[in-house]
Amino acid sequence: MAKARSQYRCSECRHVMAKWVGRCPECGTWGTVDEVAALATIGGGALQRTGVPSSPAVPLSSIDPDCTRHFPTGVSELDRVLGGGAVPGSVSLLAGDPGVGKSTLLLEVVHRWAKAGRRALYVSGEESAGQIRMRAERTGCTHDEVFLAAESDVQTVLGHIEAVQPSLVIVDSVQTMTAGDTDGVVGGVTQVRAVTTALTGTAKTTGVAMILVGHVTKDGAIAGPRSLEHLVDVVLHFEGDRNSTLRMVRGVKNRFGAADEVGCFMLQDNGIQCVADPSGLFLDQRPEPVPGTAVTVALDGKRPIIGEIQALLAFRNDHAQPRRAVSGVDSSRAAMIAAVLERRAGLKISATDVYLSTVGGMRLLDPSTDLAVAMAMASAYADLPLPATTVVIGEVGLAGDLRRVTGMDRRLAEAARLGFTTALVPTGCGTTPKGFRAIESATIGDALRSMLAISKSPYDNVVTPLRRDRSSNDPDAVDNNWL
Repeated sequence: MAKARSQYRCSECRHVMAKWVGRCPECGTWGTVDEVAALATIGGGALQRTGVPSSPAVPLSSIDPDCTRHFPTGVSELDRVLGGGAVPGSVSLLAGDPGVGKSTLLLEVVHRWAKAGRRALYVSGEESAGQIRMRAERTGCTHDEVFLAAESDVQTVLGHIEAVQPSLVIVDSVQTMTAGDTDGVVGGVTQVRAVTTALTGTAKTTGVAMILVGHVTKDGAIAGPRSLEHLVDVVLHFEGDRNSTLRMVRGVKNRFGAADEVGCFMLQDNGIQCVADPSGLFLDQRPEPVPGTAVTVALDGKRPIIGEIQALLAFRNDHAQPRRAVSGVDSSRAAMIAAVLERRAGLKISATDVYLSTVGGMRLLDPSTDLAVAMAMASAYADLPLPATTVVIGEVGLAGDLRRVTGMDRRLAEAARLGFTTALVPTGCGTTPKGFRAIESATIGDALRSMLAISKSPYDNVVTPLRRDRSSNDPDAVDNNWL
């Protein structure tokens, strides 16, 4: 029988090599090559070995479904993303930028968990016990059933779990934990994999629900090996802008529920609060509508959220290069929509400065917001405000056609719930809520005519197509080709 030889494999791309190298020649990643044992071969075929199973295989229908039911954490928005709560024996990974509020959120989770009569263990490898106690007093998250351990050795952490016997464990963070029997630097690929494997094995054998905090790189990816996301059951991303108090937990992977849910929070000085209805945060509060604004309904996962787009057009008399400033909207799609308005609808905006922005720092990357961007620019061009009770939903094609988007029934239902009465949408949108009016348009030109029909010109008291040339300084100049 041939002697088994060692091989070396990259944890990122699974490329196998005969000797160790610092950088994988296949994917170019540093520090991901580890030694693995190769099977002994006989005559070119792999040596087959059989083992005695630890437990017999059983029919799928005989397994009790209640063994993996959800237990609510007490934080409603987090339970929404998790699919109903934490599952015993599950391992969740919560990743986010530094200072976004991960520790504050999880401290609120263990507090609510303890208030429900269950024991929780918070393990911190980054902060001391005094620092966590200070934050707990500031946010009002102190409870006798919340146990705290400031440890960085994974074997010691497993000892704490055995001694405390909690039903929920928070490890903050997995990149700061070390495995004494494994080589590698703290936070390296080998150490992170060994720590995660040990914690996952403990969660599966003891039935303890575990939430791991993960760091992210400067590109926004989870630090460590890619296999880290495969080892855990749930992967969550904690997102937020430092200039805003709004925070979002986005599900990326979930073995116990939907993987496209989003939870909204407000990070305050005294803690973190759930936001059940975030649409009001992205609308500008004004008594009267103004030109250059359009309201749309975007889908973030399965959640419809109302957003407002504002446009400002400044006409230039010189021959300088026009400026395009975009915030919260995809700049390439905004340039495409401006070109469609110029070519297909006759709006002379190629020589104008275009400024686009969203209210509240919202990021609208959904193609369903194309029509709202177009209507905002057209409203600013014509100096006509859209009614405050109108939403605009639809995708714009390069031929000037309007395309249907997914989830139109949920978008219209959310708009009707918030008091909107009219929607400018592509043709074939389907059924609408009771008392709600949907104005369907096939092309961008039809949508602009519909906008003029539901808007009131500030220059006269009748609803007629606006024919003033807004690119001229002469107030009596006429533009006959803008539609």
